[in-house]
Amino acid sequence: MASQCLFVAKLICSGNKAGLRSCGKIMAEISLSAQGNEPKQFPAGVLAEAALKELVSNKVRKQTVAVRVGADIVDLSSPLTSDGDLEPITIQMAEGLEILRHSAAHVMAHAVVDLYGAEVKVAIGPAIADGFYYDFDLGDTFSPDDFERIEARMQEIIASAAPFVRTTIAAEAAITLFEEKGQPYKVELLQDLGGEEISLYQIGDFVDLCRGPHLPHVGLLKAFKLTRVAGAYWRGDESRPMLQRIYGTAFFDAKALKKYLFQLEEAKKRDHRKLGKELELFTIQDQVGPGLILWQPKGALLRRLIEDYWKDEHYRHDYELVCTPHIAKIDMWKTSGHLDFYGENMFSSIDIEDVSYQLKPMNCPFHIGIYKSRKRSYREFPIRWCELGTVYRFEKTGALHGLMRVRGFTQDDAHIFCRPEQLEEEIYKILDLNLQVLQTFGFAEYDVYLSTRPEKYVGSDEHWDQSTEALKKALEKKGLAYEVDPGEGVFYGPKIDIKIRDVIGRAWQCSTIQVDFNLPERFELAYTGEDGKDHQPIMIHRALMGSLERFFGVLTEHYAGAFPMWLAPVQARIMNITDDQLSYVDDVYRQLRAAGVRVEKDNRNEKLNFKIREAQLAKVPYMVIVGDKEMEAGQVTVRLRDGKNLEPMSIAELITKVQEESAASMGPTTTPA
Repeated sequence: MASQCLFVAKLICSGNKAGLRSCGKIMAEISLSAQGNEPKQFPAGVLAEAALKELVSNKVRKQTVAVRVGADIVDLSSPLTSDGDLEPITIQMAEGLEILRHSAAHVMAHAVVDLYGAEVKVAIGPAIADGFYYDFDLGDTFSPDDFERIEARMQEIIASAAPFVRTTIAAEAAITLFEEKGQPYKVELLQDLGGEEISLYQIGDFVDLCRGPHLPHVGLLKAFKLTRVAGAYWRGDESRPMLQRIYGTAFFDAKALKKYLFQLEEAKKRDHRKLGKELELFTIQDQVGPGLILWQPKGALLRRLIEDYWKDEHYRHDYELVCTPHIAKIDMWKTSGHLDFYGENMFSSIDIEDVSYQLKPMNCPFHIGIYKSRKRSYREFPIRWCELGTVYRFEKTGALHGLMRVRGFTQDDAHIFCRPEQLEEEIYKILDLNLQVLQTFGFAEYDVYLSTRPEKYVGSDEHWDQSTEALKKALEKKGLAYEVDPGEGVFYGPKIDIKIRDVIGRAWQCSTIQVDFNLPERFELAYTGEDGKDHQPIMIHRALMGSLERFFGVLTEHYAGAFPMWLAPVQARIMNITDDQLSYVDDVYRQLRAAGVRVEKDNRNEKLNFKIREAQLAKVPYMVIVGDKEMEAGQVTVRLRDGKNLEPMSIAELITKVQEESAASMGPTTTPA
């Protein structure tokens, strides 16, 4: 470690072009401003931190960890050499939290190298959505038992309040440095980066390759926790070495960390894979294949409830149901562009009678086929077709995750064909139905994003501008706050994404609305306008739940398996006290089932407390208990899954109660827009 520090120090002193960039003084002045204040003059090369002292209040400055200069975010220690407006990056901002977590990854790597010495090879360590990770190559296997030791060393490093020192170094010199230190992963990264210069960051005697930015000093890292360890192939390539990835998270205050750790523990309890097995909802079997879901009776029943509601609501909102095959000739996917733009996510083709077919990754070309079955008139528009269509997409085994990431799934798909003047109103109606569906399932909080034109796209700028404006106006008309996500649209058009928030605050991508001029053009779609001439329709792709599998998984975790009455696959379980009530159990069962109550019976020769306990673990809303007293009175006693006991009631009263609670448990509904 000392030699690393000495190596960089020599480069700093030399000023050699083969080492660090020369820091000669420039006497010119530059004009800087911040937060709308009047510009001030500074010597060229002034450090960002020094400039902020003159431009913003002490309160803002104390909360600032970096600064945005134009499109770039730089360290507070960065010299500024041109005029501009400075935006402080504070601890309240998402960018500030990302910088904290990125810095935490480096501190963790520092601690691991200190503890395991030259034996450990370091790879990469970025910030991620909910924390950070760093990949290591080590002969020994890390386990959660090692976390306490690593965290203790991190605390010692943090207590030093050492600054993050950025230096710019010639690429060749950096390669020499990391070769001498036996760090092959860093060397490979440097060789692939190319270019003449790269940047290094140093904490004490630990030097790492990084673009930054980072915190001013490590002492700002006060609330962190290492959370888990997993395997990860180097650079995501299964043919490369398997590294060990240590995950962690960090916040600017202990309260936020405590809240996150509580959420993490709660998420473990709610894991849909765990609950799916315990509640016998679905299973995945090696003999069938990874990422392919087998729905068990209770899961299939719950899925049917979702599907029936979905179909009924679409009928009420003037959609028509269509149904399409699972495969199509490969030529169709060439015409649609999926083979060019989406080929790596598609399964291999299937040869049938010397003709190549393809498992469908999407439903849209099939709906286009229905459109082209005859000539269309402007009087038919808008045309709204919906389908619960099962699609197949190739996902690497390591990326599969229960119901959330699978290889075969059913999209709640719909495509609307409309005239240009109808576009905004159709998007508004989709939003209206979208929010109704989400609220019915119990999701009232969501984040909305408007994704704009990406770097690689098809179609004219005029069409992109027209469709982006229509999406924006529909959002504003609906009164929805949204965030623009620049460059994140799909290649054929802009889109609206809605991420729902579950009961513990996690965001899940489900709903999407996408405008498409590309496919109508590729498939030469047309309709006869009022002028008697052919015109090209606009196509809207739309999914409200995203996929049934993913939505099912989110629902399971949102409710922790205790589904509301209208969704509960089993609404009531009848249990006898002794065998004397067996015939009465059958009678109650038949009456409830005839009334549409989803019911099962537990007439095993077990103690009642045991049966109640099992029903509670199965999260059954109503435990219907019958003994001699209930049988004689023609009544039942009901115990709720939260442990509350209700007064004895007649079977008719029980049926009414289940029906009323089922209706009340659905979120708010609306009439068609």
